[in-house]
Amino acid sequence: MAETTMPPSAITSGVPLPARRVPHIPIFALGMSLSTFFIVTYVLCIVFDLWFPEFAMNPVWSPLLPGFTWLTWSSFFLGLAEATSYGWYIALVFGPLHNFFISRYR
Repeated sequence: MAETTMPPSAITSGVPLPARRVPHIPIFALGMSLSTFFIVTYVLCIVFDLWFPEFAMNPVWSPLLPGFTWLTWSSFFLGLAEATSYGWYIALVFGPLHNFFISRYR
């Protein structure tokens, strides 16, 4: 009886493992969530300053929100726009950096 030999490439053993996807941060979701978080925080701070003027934080905001003055409608909306832009700035810088380094790590 003749033995048949199989090439090593045809021999498989065990159960093949599924390929794991490298986790990444979706940039759009990160930008929307950070912007929403900063907007909610900004509005809560405005409300806090209006309710408790003796503990007002608005002098701190001048360096953080360029052009913000206490409190006019145009300044309020400028603060909203700046809070949104800060959220998107962080998302557009941090998200790709995280995705790049996590793909290199795996």
